[in-house]
Order: sequence, then structure tokens, then C-alpha cells
Amino acid sequence: MNRTDAVRSGRPFRVPGGLVPAVLGGFLLVYFALPFVAFLTRTGTANVLGRLSTPEAQAAVRNSLLTAPVSTAVATVFGVPLAYLLARTSFVGKRLVEGVVVLPLVLPPVVGGAMLLTAVGRFTPIGRIAAGAGVPLTGSLLGVVLAQTFVAAPFVVITARAGFGGVDERLEQASRSLGYGPLATFWNVSLPLARGAILAGITLTFARAIGEFGATMMVAYNPRTIPTRIWIDFIAGGIDTVVPLALALLAITLIVITAVQRFGRIPTVVEE
Repeated sequence: MNRTDAVRSGRPFRVPGGLVPAVLGGFLLVYFALPFVAFLTRTGTANVLGRLSTPEAQAAVRNSLLTAPVSTAVATVFGVPLAYLLARTSFVGKRLVEGVVVLPLVLPPVVGGAMLLTAVGRFTPIGRIAAGAGVPLTGSLLGVVLAQTFVAAPFVVITARAGFGGVDERLEQASRSLGYGPLATFWNVSLPLARGAILAGITLTFARAIGEFGATMMVAYNPRTIPTRIWIDFIAGGIDTVVPLALALLAITLIVITAVQRFGRIPTVVEE
């Protein structure tokens, strides 16, 4: 029934329940998709394979493929236990800990990089000791890992915490009543049940790490990663020069997300 028919019959005209969300969400979806479409139309004007075969581009890809998985692994190993602690226990200062976890997400990455320099820069006590031991914390691949971990690790902590929060505590209590200790219960009950959320957090962490620019520029301008190389190419030659590496970065991210979705059965969006 259209609006005119409804008025003639004296019945109220009802807007379909999903129409308004669909229209509003559709505008945002178009806004998301438009830059991708516009960017991809420029690929025909760029020598993609030729530019990706340069030593500079290959070094940037290699450095990103090396550092991002390491940063993701570090964030996961330390972040998942922290997420479980925040989901299952109450302690003095918990709100402070939660704030510290969220802080890197709300800070501009460049500010985060500046903070890292004040903590581990080469003129700081930690930086001098590390450099003296032959392990510089800035201007190195280790510096890239430090920057990526700082800005990306909160994703796995926050997402995994939501996953653990959705696990029925009675299942953990049943495991403990059967004689399993805290670690065995965590490994055999909590972790598998929160698996989807944890995988979502790992995926988001990797995507954030491999695309990290601001903090990396501050802490480790050299060696180049894909984002820093993209910035240098853009300054030197404009949009067309960054198309090849941008496509490589997009392809790497999509491959990882697709692989995790396929083999890890991760939800596209973290399920409630």
C-alpha cells in the first residue's frame, strides 16, 4: 500500500522497519566504497609490476611482512592473558589498567611515536643500554616492531576481553570442579570458547600493524616499511607513484583476513 492509498483508506502509512537503517547505512557504505573504487581506477595509469620490482619497494614489502607478524605475535602472547585478567577479575587499579590499554587507540600515532622516543630513544637510559648491547631500539626493525605493537596491541586486548566476557563462567567452574587447574581451564575451556573474538582481535591487530605510519615514522624512519615508502613516493611523485605499493598493502591485508576467515572461521564482525 502506498502513501496515497493509505490516506484514502484512513489507515496510517507505515515505513518498512528496515528502510531507514538501510538508507542511512547505505550512505556510509557508499562513502566507504567510493575511495576504493576511485583509487582502483588509477591502476591503469601506473606501472604496477615495474614499480614493485624496484629494490626500494621490495625492501619495504619485505620489512613489513617481517615486522607486522612479529608485532601481532607479541601483542597476542601478552595481550590475550591481559584480556582474560580484565574480563574475569576485579582488583585495585583496574580502571587505570583499562585506561592505559585504550590510551594508544585515542592518541594520534605521531604522538604515540614521540612518547616511545622519550622512553626508548637512543638518548634515554633504556635506549643507550640497548644500543650499547648492539640492539638499537630506534632506526631499526626492532624499532618498527615497538611502534607497531604500541598502536596495534590494544585491538587484540579489547576484542579478546569481549570474547572472554561472553564465556559462561559456570563452564569454567565446572572445569575447576573436575580437578583442572586455572591454566588447564583457561587453555581447554576459556580459550576455545573465545576463539572467534580472539581471532578477530589478531586480524585487526595485524591490519593495524602492517598499515602503521605515524609512530613508525617517529621511531624508525629507516628501515622503510610499506606505509613509510608510500609517503616518500607520494612526496616525490604524487598519487600515481603510490598505487603499486598501496595495492600490495591492500592485497596483503585482504589475503590475511580471507585466510583467517576461511581457516579460523572468524566472523566478519566480532559477534556478540
